[in-house]
Amino acid sequence: MGESKKSRNEGDFVAPDGNWGRDIVVEDQGREVELGEWLKERDEKERYEFAARASEGGFRRFHEPTTERFDASTQGDLTTRESSVAHERAILVGVYMPGEGKGAYPLDELAGLAEAARVEPMNYLIQRRAKPDVAYCLGVGKLEELEEMVAYYDAEVVIFDLDLAPSQTRNLEKRLHVKVIDRTELILDVFASRARTREARLAVELAQLEYSLPRLKRMWTHLERQTVGGVGLRGPGEKQLEVDRRIAQKRIVDLKRELDEIHARKTREIAARESSRRVCLVGYTNAGKSTLLNLATDSDVFAKDMLFATLDTRTRRWSLPGWGPVLLSDTVGFVRDLPHHLVASFRATLAEATSADLLIHVADASAYDVVEQIEAAHKVLEQLGIGEKDEILVLNKIDALSSPEELQALLDRYPTAIPMSAKTSDGFAKLTSAASDALSREFWDIYVELPLEDGKTVAALARDGEILSREYDASGIARIHARLPKRAVERLRIVSGITVRLERADAEPYFETRLPGANAE
Repeated sequence: MGESKKSRNEGDFVAPDGNWGRDIVVEDQGREVELGEWLKERDEKERYEFAARASEGGFRRFHEPTTERFDASTQGDLTTRESSVAHERAILVGVYMPGEGKGAYPLDELAGLAEAARVEPMNYLIQRRAKPDVAYCLGVGKLEELEEMVAYYDAEVVIFDLDLAPSQTRNLEKRLHVKVIDRTELILDVFASRARTREARLAVELAQLEYSLPRLKRMWTHLERQTVGGVGLRGPGEKQLEVDRRIAQKRIVDLKRELDEIHARKTREIAARESSRRVCLVGYTNAGKSTLLNLATDSDVFAKDMLFATLDTRTRRWSLPGWGPVLLSDTVGFVRDLPHHLVASFRATLAEATSADLLIHVADASAYDVVEQIEAAHKVLEQLGIGEKDEILVLNKIDALSSPEELQALLDRYPTAIPMSAKTSDGFAKLTSAASDALSREFWDIYVELPLEDGKTVAALARDGEILSREYDASGIARIHARLPKRAVERLRIVSGITVRLERADAEPYFETRLPGANAE
């Protein structure tokens, strides 16, 4: 067989059925064939020999092999286990119940999460069952096949695309003699590697502790019963495991207190910006939210084609044509089966979304599972209690679609969605128009009469909305026609000496206020 004409992309890995790279072309006896087709013509032994050669020639140049090893002599005891999975070779496992794991590549997202954690996926295994096995999650035959894969690839970690019970994790580690983690633990590892601010680090630590607490087992070598004690204290003693649980529980309480303080400060900061309209970008991770923020606000925030590039909220000023400035915020991306305690831990970070006047839901139109991604994002929004908030759905990355029919199929399903590309700015004008219209839904046309010298109130009208016209008369009265959000109109009740009318200049006053010292008639 000749050399491949297309270099391997980071993230491609060998599958049991021989699908590697999906679109790689190879030469074989003077003819060009797809690698997947070439492998299908080979027997199992030849495919695994090819996998071994590919591994030696390609895989390990992307990640240096780790020297840390799992101590198999502990028989599942986590004495030597590290929490991070960076630079380790992994086998990915999917166990799917009926209706789950749809699509040609159901483990693509797990592979992306693994690569985000700097793990090297070597192979994958999929089993479809009515329900997971209580002891091992997998059936007997697939478990034996997994053992062979672990040994063949010298894998150091096995990653499951679902949440495992603590007993299942222990049983699998005893059987496989390698570290076993589930989807939640992998997501937490990715979040931990991405956290940069104090708030994000606290939130990740809290989520990790709440996840680990029911799973505390022999993670240290000192978990025998304590033997020291004084008069009146001798006895069987307290297990070190119980001490560690108590320490973890105390740390959880402390972290929640610190995050509550951060949340309270965030709430005050948001309240201080109440006069400004707030728009928040939400959606699945790696959908292009940060790229859209940069396009809309001419900013330069970090944006990269990777999962969870953003963990902290970034807010910038967005000047909407025909409207004025609004605050546009980018938030942490969502993911399928996002752990509920992780959502709770990032409550302060997601405060911008809960208080926003408008949500722009950004979806990756080029993703094969875009419909499932949209549904997953809506589930997280419901967890936050903002599922009913006004929302604009943006089908981003239309430049990456292979045909117009793909886009039309999505528009048939989501007829009010806005197709665009944040990368090329195609469709962005339509988004700005839709955002202006959405923010205008609760706006009132008002006619305000106020003293000519009250420049502070005039500035507030311009800041909170749009001044359409101004008239001044010789008696020292200014008459202003403006469009303001309802809550901004209600705030005018505290201003002295003004009259506010709705819709028409000659309408009955909506309310009037007196100047200080003026007598009531």
